[in-house]
Formats: sequence, structure tokens, C-alpha cells
Amino acid sequence: MIRKLGMLILLASFSCASLAETPAQRRAEINKRRAETLAKLYKAHPAAKGRIAAASGYAVFTNLGVNLVIMSVAGGNGVAHDNKSGHDTYMKMLSGGVGLGLGVKDFRGIFVFTSQKAFRTFVDEGWEAGAHADAIAKAGKEGGAIEGAISVAPDTYLYQLTENGLALEATIQGTKYFKDDDLNAGK
Repeated sequence: MIRKLGMLILLASFSCASLAETPAQRRAEINKRRAETLAKLYKAHPAAKGRIAAASGYAVFTNLGVNLVIMSVAGGNGVAHDNKSGHDTYMKMLSGGVGLGLGVKDFRGIFVFTSQKAFRTFVDEGWEAGAHADAIAKAGKEGGAIEGAISVAPDTYLYQLTENGLALEATIQGTKYFKDDDLNAGK
């Protein structure tokens, strides 16, 4: 019962906005959020700007999560940008999990792909984080290959932002990323 209620709340929040906008308006809103998110990341972590510019590509997602007592659901959308071709691919994400809590979490995820293969796999095949993928973002030269980000797959790093800036713990457990056919058609 609680699981169904959580899914209904989440789906209603995304479908109401989708029904009121054309695909062009939705793409414009995603692009606006991308610019705002990247500006926020660069302010919190200035070195990220050069790393993203040098990468094969990147993806920026806006995520809204709801935690209702014993289960959590999240959904969002974003855009993957191929730095080589300049092409944007609009995508969706859905997530679910189990855990105690109550509340709503609004956060942004920025993926950085250091190889074209990692970028193409993410965009063309979608991507699923089925295992628990929490890690603490490290400051300085310690930690992963990209300062302030966590490694989530080969040649794939994740920055996660909250209202407080760079998240100290990034979670992508049980999350599926895939192309948004409606927003990619006819653009």
C-alpha cells in the first residue's frame, strides 16, 4: 500500500508537468536546469569545469526523491552532452529502494565520462545502478581520479549536488537511466 502511494505521488509530480508542456518547452527547461546545475557545481568545485570540458561527454540530471516510511522512489530527467559532436540526448531516470525515513530530497547528479565508450554505453544502452554505490567524495588529491567526484563505473564519475553544495555522500542505488524518446524525437 505504501509502495503504491509513493509511486503514485512521484508519477503524478512528473506527469502533471509533462502534460502541460510541449517537448520543446521541456527541452528548454532541462537545458536551463543544466546551466544552473553546472554553474552551481563550478562554484562549489572550480576544477570540475576543466574536467568536464576535457571529458568525452557529461550528463546532468535533476532528481526528486520521496521517502515514505519503509520505501523510497525517485525520478527525474536530464541531458547527456557529447563533447566531441556537440549533440545532446535527453534522458530520464527512475529509482527505488528500501529504507526507513520520511521526506523529499531534491538533488542534481552530474556524470563525467572520460572515454567515448563509457559515454556511448550510458546513452545508447541506458545504465542501471543495481548495486549499492555509495561513496564519500574526497577533497584534495586523495580519493578517485576526479577530485570531488566518485567513480561509479569504468571511466564514469559522479558529482552529486544538494541545496548545500557538493554532496559528501553520493547514492545511485537501484537507479535506471534511459533515453526520453518523446524529447529526442523531432528535435
